[in-house]
Amino acid sequence: MSFHALILAGSRGGPDPVALHAGVSDKALAVVGGRTMLARVVEAVRAAGADRIMVAASSPAVAQAATALGAEVLQAAAGPSASTAAGLEQLGAPLLVTTADHALLEAGWITRFIADVPTDADVAVLLARRDVIERDVPGTQRTYLRFADGAWSGCNLFLLQTAAAADAVALWQRMERDRKRPWRIVRRLGPGLLLRYLAGRLTLDMALQRIGETARVRAAMVASRFGRAAVDVDKPEDLALARTLDAG
Repeated sequence: MSFHALILAGSRGGPDPVALHAGVSDKALAVVGGRTMLARVVEAVRAAGADRIMVAASSPAVAQAATALGAEVLQAAAGPSASTAAGLEQLGAPLLVTTADHALLEAGWITRFIADVPTDADVAVLLARRDVIERDVPGTQRTYLRFADGAWSGCNLFLLQTAAAADAVALWQRMERDRKRPWRIVRRLGPGLLLRYLAGRLTLDMALQRIGETARVRAAMVASRFGRAAVDVDKPEDLALARTLDAG
């Protein structure tokens, strides 16, 4: 399948602990295995077959690095959802979305993910089960969403497969704006969903179905076969882990 790729590399503002630890201006420019994380991600999506690659950057240094890597540059918006909306508008669907801190990203993970996305899905997300992550990265500390059918962690890989995915991105933008007012998110998705989650009776499929209904899209989850796909770099300890895994 022909697709484009958007790499989110904008800054959330303020000093970044990973950048400070690595002695670079921006987290995306931290080095793993002799290459910046940004370079590694660009190379992975290119090897997976992306026709056009765009980097959402807020820093001149990241924009310059992206250009040197042969990627297009998008001025990052105030948040990742707004940057994704802008990228989708410019590049169109199908659009693969990932992040510049996905330091271990491999082309094979991307092609497997895209191949496993149901053909009737408007938007899909890659998630990894806890047992798969612990099998491939023993001892790692990840953030998990605990559903009735298991604990899952995000892999920072999304496929906006059709133009209708814009509605899912719009819902993401509304939820991002409401992140400090969680009652609005609960009202938007329905209190029943939260109650099922708190009671341990909400499955991941049920959650995705409800989110899809709210956004008026067909949403799908793909289970990652690769535990390392859940490793991103949010803090210095993650950078050390990525370097260790890459060296091994």
